Amino acid sequence: MLRISLTIVACLLLLTFAVLGYGWQQLHQSRVDAAPVVVDIPRGASFRSLTAQLQDADVIGHSLPFLVWGRISGLAANVKAGEYEFTPGTTPAQALQQIVDGRVRLYSLTILEGWTLSRVLAVLRDRSELRHTLDEVDPQTLLSDLGLGEGHAEGWFFPDTYVFARGTTDAEILRRANQRMQRELEQAWASRDVGLQIEDPYEALILASVIEKETGRADERAKVSQVFHRRLALGMRLQTDPTVIYGYGDDFDGRLTRRLLHADHPYNTYTRTGLPPTPIAMPGRAALQAAVQPADTEYLFFVARGDGSSFFSRDYDTHRAAVRRYQLGLED
Repeated sequence: MLRISLTIVACLLLLTFAVLGYGWQQLHQSRVDAAPVVVDIPRGASFRSLTAQLQDADVIGHSLPFLVWGRISGLAANVKAGEYEFTPGTTPAQALQQIVDGRVRLYSLTILEGWTLSRVLAVLRDRSELRHTLDEVDPQTLLSDLGLGEGHAEGWFFPDTYVFARGTTDAEILRRANQRMQRELEQAWASRDVGLQIEDPYEALILASVIEKETGRADERAKVSQVFHRRLALGMRLQTDPTVIYGYGDDFDGRLTRRLLHADHPYNTYTRTGLPPTPIAMPGRAALQAAVQPADTEYLFFVARGDGSSFFSRDYDTHRAAVRRYQLGLED
């Protein structure tokens, strides 16, 4: 009888070890092979339904070891909803820990320097991963609608790459971009030179947006800024094409004619002195810095060479010759 009892105990021990070994193998052997697997776990999902989702997606094999491990480890009570991406090599145990940690799948959205508010909003609308809450957007009220203060919204969203999880709202992206712009503008204004022709950070933002649209060359931004500061000091019109184009909005067909340059509107810096009433684009850090730290030169004019660079002049005669050469293709 003793021998029979010992045999039964030994068999039970072997069976127990076999079951434990099988369970361990099921938890630590990856089933995700060639490509990542994406699973969207809804809010309020039970641990059992979550397990079924993972099994259907072939992230786990048999469900029992996963269910048992989740219960005895206490992890089952701490799972978080969201969209998860399990890369090749992810084991069931690692997948569970990822869900408990809330390491959801992330997306990125990039706002580029020089984009207008309408371009930013169009990009937001095209992203299906975002939850869209901004239907009809008025630039005059958007900041207040987002709880970000008053004023025109153009220029107030910093160009950068923003990472987000599925279900993030478009409003949240804009709030983050605005907070970043607030910080960048504050830092730039704190480092400003003395004797500038702009009176406050908002005017710096306006000027930076014009600089951003006038040149993409790092070696020219401060010189462009200096031209505008000098013109402001002399009471001259800025005469910058991007502000005129911005004023026409969607009505601009790509051709900046003499008629358009002479048609007066608030953004026409050929017909009005001073800065335009609002920014005309989203300036980046370099443009913000250039706006408050212009070059130490005495240029009064510049003209595009046609290769992405500009020719700067101190007097009108030199500028006129540059226009004939680079714009009209004529030589004096």
